[in-house]
Amino acid sequence: MELICKTVIVCLLVSPSLAIDGEFAWNFIAIAGPLPSELVNRLHLQNQVLPEEDQVPAVAEAHDYLCQQGLVAPELPQYFSRLREIGVTHYKVFLPWARILPEGDTRKPEEAQVQCYQELFETLVAVDLRPVVVLHHRRVPGSVAAQAMGRKANAFADLFVEYAEFSFRVFGDLVDVWLTFSDLPEVLKSLPYDDAQDRAQALAAAHERAYTIYHEKYSPAGGKLSIVLGMDDDILSVKPKPSVSSCLHLEDDSVDFLSLSLQYCCGNETDFYKKLSEFQNVWKDREILVFSLKFLDCGSMEENPSIPVAAIVTAINKEETRMIGYDVNEFLDFSSFHILRITEAGLISFSLSYGHTLQENPDAMVAPRSSYQTVWEMFAKQSELERDSFLQDVFPSGFLWGTSTGAFNVEGAWAEDGKGESIWDQFGHTGHVYMNQTADVACDSYYKTSYDVYLLRGLHPQLYKFSVSWPRIFPAGTNKTINSKGVDYYNQLIHRLLDSNIEPMVTLFHWDLPQALQVLGGWQNESIIDAFVNYADFCFATFGDRVKFWITFHEPWVISYAGYGTGEHPPGITDPGVASYKVAHIILKAHAKVWHLYNDKYRSQQLGKVGLVLNSDWAEPKTPTNPEDMRASERYLQFMLGWFAHPVFVNGDYPDILKAQIQEVNQQCSTTVAQLPLFTEEEKSWVKGTADFFGLSHYTSRLVSAVTNGTCTPSYESIGNFSLHVDPSWPQTASSWIHVVPWGLRRLLKFVSQEYTGTKIPIYIAGNGMPTEGAGHLINDTLRVDYFRRYINEALKAVKLDTVDVRSYIARSLVDGFEGPAGYSLKFGLHHVNFEDSNRPRTPKASAYFYSSVIEKNGFPSKVLDRFSTPVVFGLPMPSKLPNLPASEVPSKAKVVWQKFSSQTDFERDMYFYGTFPEDFTWGVSSSAYQVEGGWDADGKGPSIWDNFTHVPGNIKNNDTGDIACDSYNKVEEDIYLLRALGVKNYRFSLSWSRIFPSGRNNSINSHGVDYYNRLIDGLVANNITPIVTLYHWDLPQALQDIGGWESSALIDLFDSFADFCFQTFGDRVKFWITFNEPQVIAWVGYGIGAFPPNVNDPGSAPYRVAHILLKAHAKVYHTYDDKYRASQGGVIALCPNIDWVEPKTPSNPRDTEAADRYLQFLVGWFAHPIFKNGDYPEVMKWKVGNRSELQNLPSSRLPVFTAEEREYIRGTADVFCFNTYTSKIVTHATTQLRPFSYEYDQEVLTKVDSSWPSSAITDHRAVAWGLRRLLNWIKEEYGNPPIYIIENGVGIKTKSDVDDNARIFYYKTYIDEALKAYKLDGVNLKGYNAWSFMDNFEWLNGYDPRFGLHQVDFDNPSRPRTPKRSAVYYAEIIRNNGIPLPKEDEFLYGEFPKNFWWSVATSAYQIEGGWRADGKGLSIWDQFSHTPLKISNDDTGDVACDSYHKIEEDVEMLKSLKVSHYRFSISWSRILPDGTTRYINEMGLNYYERLIDALLAANIKPQVTLYHWDLPQALQNLGGWENDTIVQRFKEYAELLFQRLGDKVKFWITLNEPYNTAYLGYGVGTAAPGISVRPGRAPYVVGHNLIKAHAEAWHLYNETYRAKQGGLISITINSDWAEPRNPHNQEDIDAARQYLQFFLGWFAHPIFKNGDYNEVMKTRIRERSLAQGLSQSRLPEFTESEKQRIKGTYDYFGLNHYTTVLTYNVKYPAGVLSYDSDRGVASVTDRSWLKSGSFWLKVTPFGFRKLLRWIKNEYNNPPIYVTENGISERGALGFNDTWRMHYYRSYINEALKAVVLDGVDLRGYTAWTLMDNFEWAVGFDERFGLYHVNFTDPSLPRRPKASARYYSQIINCNGFPDPAMGPHPCLALEPEVTPTDTTPGPAGSVRFLGLDLTAESAEIALYMLFALSAVGALGLALFAYMYGKLSKRSSKQSHMELSKL
Repeated sequence: MELICKTVIVCLLVSPSLAIDGEFAWNFIAIAGPLPSELVNRLHLQNQVLPEEDQVPAVAEAHDYLCQQGLVAPELPQYFSRLREIGVTHYKVFLPWARILPEGDTRKPEEAQVQCYQELFETLVAVDLRPVVVLHHRRVPGSVAAQAMGRKANAFADLFVEYAEFSFRVFGDLVDVWLTFSDLPEVLKSLPYDDAQDRAQALAAAHERAYTIYHEKYSPAGGKLSIVLGMDDDILSVKPKPSVSSCLHLEDDSVDFLSLSLQYCCGNETDFYKKLSEFQNVWKDREILVFSLKFLDCGSMEENPSIPVAAIVTAINKEETRMIGYDVNEFLDFSSFHILRITEAGLISFSLSYGHTLQENPDAMVAPRSSYQTVWEMFAKQSELERDSFLQDVFPSGFLWGTSTGAFNVEGAWAEDGKGESIWDQFGHTGHVYMNQTADVACDSYYKTSYDVYLLRGLHPQLYKFSVSWPRIFPAGTNKTINSKGVDYYNQLIHRLLDSNIEPMVTLFHWDLPQALQVLGGWQNESIIDAFVNYADFCFATFGDRVKFWITFHEPWVISYAGYGTGEHPPGITDPGVASYKVAHIILKAHAKVWHLYNDKYRSQQLGKVGLVLNSDWAEPKTPTNPEDMRASERYLQFMLGWFAHPVFVNGDYPDILKAQIQEVNQQCSTTVAQLPLFTEEEKSWVKGTADFFGLSHYTSRLVSAVTNGTCTPSYESIGNFSLHVDPSWPQTASSWIHVVPWGLRRLLKFVSQEYTGTKIPIYIAGNGMPTEGAGHLINDTLRVDYFRRYINEALKAVKLDTVDVRSYIARSLVDGFEGPAGYSLKFGLHHVNFEDSNRPRTPKASAYFYSSVIEKNGFPSKVLDRFSTPVVFGLPMPSKLPNLPASEVPSKAKVVWQKFSSQTDFERDMYFYGTFPEDFTWGVSSSAYQVEGGWDADGKGPSIWDNFTHVPGNIKNNDTGDIACDSYNKVEEDIYLLRALGVKNYRFSLSWSRIFPSGRNNSINSHGVDYYNRLIDGLVANNITPIVTLYHWDLPQALQDIGGWESSALIDLFDSFADFCFQTFGDRVKFWITFNEPQVIAWVGYGIGAFPPNVNDPGSAPYRVAHILLKAHAKVYHTYDDKYRASQGGVIALCPNIDWVEPKTPSNPRDTEAADRYLQFLVGWFAHPIFKNGDYPEVMKWKVGNRSELQNLPSSRLPVFTAEEREYIRGTADVFCFNTYTSKIVTHATTQLRPFSYEYDQEVLTKVDSSWPSSAITDHRAVAWGLRRLLNWIKEEYGNPPIYIIENGVGIKTKSDVDDNARIFYYKTYIDEALKAYKLDGVNLKGYNAWSFMDNFEWLNGYDPRFGLHQVDFDNPSRPRTPKRSAVYYAEIIRNNGIPLPKEDEFLYGEFPKNFWWSVATSAYQIEGGWRADGKGLSIWDQFSHTPLKISNDDTGDVACDSYHKIEEDVEMLKSLKVSHYRFSISWSRILPDGTTRYINEMGLNYYERLIDALLAANIKPQVTLYHWDLPQALQNLGGWENDTIVQRFKEYAELLFQRLGDKVKFWITLNEPYNTAYLGYGVGTAAPGISVRPGRAPYVVGHNLIKAHAEAWHLYNETYRAKQGGLISITINSDWAEPRNPHNQEDIDAARQYLQFFLGWFAHPIFKNGDYNEVMKTRIRERSLAQGLSQSRLPEFTESEKQRIKGTYDYFGLNHYTTVLTYNVKYPAGVLSYDSDRGVASVTDRSWLKSGSFWLKVTPFGFRKLLRWIKNEYNNPPIYVTENGISERGALGFNDTWRMHYYRSYINEALKAVVLDGVDLRGYTAWTLMDNFEWAVGFDERFGLYHVNFTDPSLPRRPKASARYYSQIINCNGFPDPAMGPHPCLALEPEVTPTDTTPGPAGSVRFLGLDLTAESAEIALYMLFALSAVGALGLALFAYMYGKLSKRSSKQSHMELSKL
């Protein structure tokens, strides 16, 4: 039935006199109740009335009493919510005395009634309605009358007071307004006294005593009590003393307010006003509540209810009555519902809607008729000014701020790690997106979790809304296949979010359906419901312990409308009349089913919320006066929002408007235009109420008009019969569908609250934002800032002014992303993503900073909050005086540092250490004023010496200046945002003296400058970041330079007055002060060489004079702080020198050690010695400068002298030791020239750097991480281990853009690790570490060329955008972990290999045999190559090598002592077939191998024979070698000979060793024999092709002819590095790693172990490049089909040689380059923290071994694997104690064990390379891999075991690694090794280990201990420290201290 509504608005002006005074703490009261009669009927209360005697003849008004049979009707909460929502504040409740105390006895209450009323009050309070409780209404209960009858009048009062007190006690905590009696005539009549006077007295006494008791014992704060007086009762006459009739006399002070029952008789108004004015004369000062207002004979009320209401209010107000509230019941009765609203201006407006009610729907009585009209009328009359006014206010506390993304918009990695295809992948790949863009990589968020969380920490929202990609978790859409890598990704994201205090809000479905389900019909197939439920079930079970906000569907309207209606979105179906509605229907059912699943199965444990997000525009009529347009607007909203909201939030079914409209359209058209599916009754009840919150996304508004001549072509608009428009004045965004209409949000929120949520369901704004275009301001997005500002403010108005329950605001979106059909052309992000850069760098936009400030302030507060007082200080030592130390000796005692460390081996020095710093360790970043602030002359700042210096052309590189720099002066919020993102605990910055005192003196204070620093400091403190403030970082006010600068002692007091001002102004929040940054630079660079301003060039004297003044100025400031501020502020103060470490060139030469010490004393001691030691300069400095001054014929030393008083004053003026360090140098003693006088020459040293140290943008800054550990130890020794802070440490890179700053990460990774070693291993008292620098900045003379920042700054962009580099994310991770904890996967695994595991060791013929022309051997290509000049290092050859051709017995003896089960060796083809063919067989050669094999078998060692290990007969090379395909047959013939002659004894054959090296090194780059490099783009592929075919032929030959008889295994050995992406967060680098592996290992493995053909990566890349080079076909040869079949599967096992890992990245070679390398398109680097070896290409990377084994398992279907080579080389001086090799084998073999035990790799055997040092190909004998040393200078070539031989044999003996926790294992008890006869350094059998002389056995144990640290944990660590301590002969006390620290 159509609802006919009329709406009237009435405004009652509440005059200011109605304001309630402070005591009466209620707002204006709108009171309702009791229930309307039709609701009573519905709730079946009409029969439940009071007992006979308690009824009034007129009516038994059951609805006065809400508790019938002890039950609160379940419909009531909904009714109450509606009342509250429309503005009702209070509700009348009449307590039934007779029901509560049926016997009139408070000891026997009716419990059910009491409980019921308690529940009722709780229900009211819960919806924010206050109960107004009438204790007694109408007639007195019969039982009470009986008890009072015949007794004194006070008997009734006693009984009433008992009942009243009972009620106050039981209900008082829920009620604060009480009325004793109402309807007094009825009460009086029913009292059991004959005399009217007695009745009146009894009533008055009962009321007054109840009043007294209430206020004495029960009234809560602000509780009130009164009695209801009627104006029309005959018994009421008004006398000068207020009374009721002549006998009812009430004391003036027995009511807290006046409560009136009024009747207004239409037509008899005069009488009403007369009575009212009499009343008001008496009750002048009383507040009045109109408790009941009845209209009589007002027939016209329905037409115009405003007349009497307005009249009454006017009447009351003109008498200046203190009106506090009205009864609004009468208005509620005129229709099924009305709206009452109290506006800010004190206007009460009633919106009265009345009309027919829908009887068919009982709920409709409680629901408003048309929320849309209600809301429209609320706002329609707003002026533009009112509409757009800005509200200064904040959101309620606990409001949630968030930002969002969707999986397909940002994740990328579309096919990574087993993800299934989604419909969006398909859509993009079939060219449906702008410019054929795809979401394949998008923002690469799948690999950038840490980057996204970094940005979120900066933004600091409480919520992050993201979606789970269904096909990433269930690739095929069902739980048959679960992708664990996808699950890991979301687990990691959720973990990181919670770690950063951000709640995840997870969307289950954000449009990206698995393509596999779309094939089955997608959302049109009902079976998808169960698939979705299974998926949701998995997500709840997997993530629900941490996720508390779930969204089932994000914007289902878009799925239905754009996916199945218009087809703009995938799956691209255009069927708006049928599919669209069907899909919505299925989605609603799926949603409901998932909600019930959560509700039934998970809610009780997980306590989360489940809702959905619906998108909606706001709609307004195009022509507001046209009722058709009005209806069309409402229809539009119902079609968009109601379609989904109405079933879920109202009644389980579609809105009537929608149903009626579709029915009408179908009737008008001859065909069915639209089909709206029907819900069954069961489905309705199932769908209704399935949301815990209403998620709303809203972007824009529409003007809607009705369509006059509709069409029957199905479309969204024709079905809905509306047409959409926009107002041309609404600003347009980059998207045609989004216009900026902020006020639409407020109206929509009110509508949602009105129509769907009321006060029960909270609203979460889950999407709001606007797109900008690719052109224009990408970073400075002022339009978006304005959009957010205005839309958020409208949400605030909805909350504050319209009482809409909005709980969150989520901005779209965190980052720019893939925006559906528009691709990347629309940018919604708060952070800009550069999609052109493979790193996908993210840069905060202006809107991100704006939004973060809104979050911080929780809205738009009208005044700025007060400053914060004291900060949280991290890890600052309690200021305590450091001990007085004696002067340093010459050289100082700290020389022990060189003794301790300089003899370390590279292995000991570079071994990476894992661990964490103490909890109070402080991590920070640093900057300085001139370098970042800019604003050089802003707001009254004075010029500094750097301002003047940089303004002179030519002084600075590129004529750069610091005028703007990073513009930090104007970017406090931006800087704090990124500091927060980093997670630092402190920020070191400096104050610009001339910004605070423009003239340098305190008579000119620049308040703007002070404000800037206050804002910065307050912002830091608010974010728990400790400010570390430098008073002077080189930028002296020019005004002070003009009076002499630091050469003038006047600066001592001036600097002190500046510092004093700073302490006084900022010291309440700053607790860490640095006086001078790098005073040595000020003195030497500013006044010595004059490179820095003030450019004084006086190297011999000025630096000493200046330093003298700096020290005195520092001391004065220290004492000022100490004397005036320390007691109240409690901070620390120090100065901060710069220190390079110096390593003596020859540590054993005492002169070099002294030179190193002297260098440090001149550099650091110059300032630190006076402060930390004795108040004076170091002795060596005084001695050197003094002596040299005398030699220079000067009357006195150039070094000034302190008086005794000055020394005392300076000594001890630092609380902590701060320093900056960047690099190291090598120093040697030198005799320097006497003239010109110079501080530099005074030191008498020469410094240089080692060219192998990594360089940087600053010429003399080399990365020498180990220098930091030594430097920290030197400070510890030299200055008594004070608390130490590293204040600057970092590296400059010369490039404009280095967001992927690998070198910087290596720098921090190694430097921080050395700091960790100093703290953990050496007991250095290190308290903090600060990276230099926070962001790229002005680097002094170098301008902006070198980049030191963790954040990139674009100096070409006036906005100076800051972009986090990869190093920032890396450093944030170190801070988060508080150091470098051992990764879980690197923990050592104890355990054994499977039984029958093969242990082997390997060699190859050319490398060991020698005998190059012996016994008829033919020449091989290596004979030829090694005899060619300049091919081999030192012109070494393999002519003799290890002479194994003549030393079978010795070799076998070595093998026996190793305990190997197998020995892998190769056969020299040319030794057996001198010309490579079977024309002539050299029996002598064959005999050598037969003898070797027999000797092995006799020793129970099985041979593993390689047929070809690179030494091709030269005769075959002369015919083209491996480029000639006839070689395939030659190889087969050679193999056959060996099978025939040796096959009965050899059961393990390897056809080819490392075919990659033959093809690439031999025929590509030519660094191996045959040395061919002229066809690098063809020859390697041809060679590879023939190698594969040759292998296959040999395999088939063995398989078909010999296997049955001989029973051996045959396969190939392929070598490969493992490849890791250089940047693991970059899809391009990840692809590069994959490419590297496929071009390396896959080149040969894919044809043999997979499909007989090359892998697709190689085929595609080589073909594409070949065609681009103008060739007609690929340079990669093709196999015929029959060849593929012959090659495929030619293996019995996978032979693997592996040594190391590389880091790969993409390189684009010019198209014209024809080579294997350019085809591969990948370059590689290594990580600086990896241990080196004797070979440049081999770094120690055990983790890569396990990963490669696992990769082979997964890629090639888990073949049996034999590792056929693995080992490490050394170079240089001989060391028998090869701890590095023991470490290598231990860690690599342990990774192999993990591969077997943890990863299920089928590894059958392990082979060490190599048995003994041998000829290492092109490097000759320089690099040695052997377990045994061979002395090549001794003609007899003796072999001697290294420590590693014994260690490897022990692993073999134990078949792995027995767990030390299980006690000593018998396998570890090896027989004693024969002591070698050669003399080696140290005692016999002693070895150097970590710089100590230990026995081999102790070293072995120590090594074991060292490596077991992580696994054995604290115990192992303590034992090791104990042993270390004992062995280094420390005192027991020191050892004990070490132990306790560890």
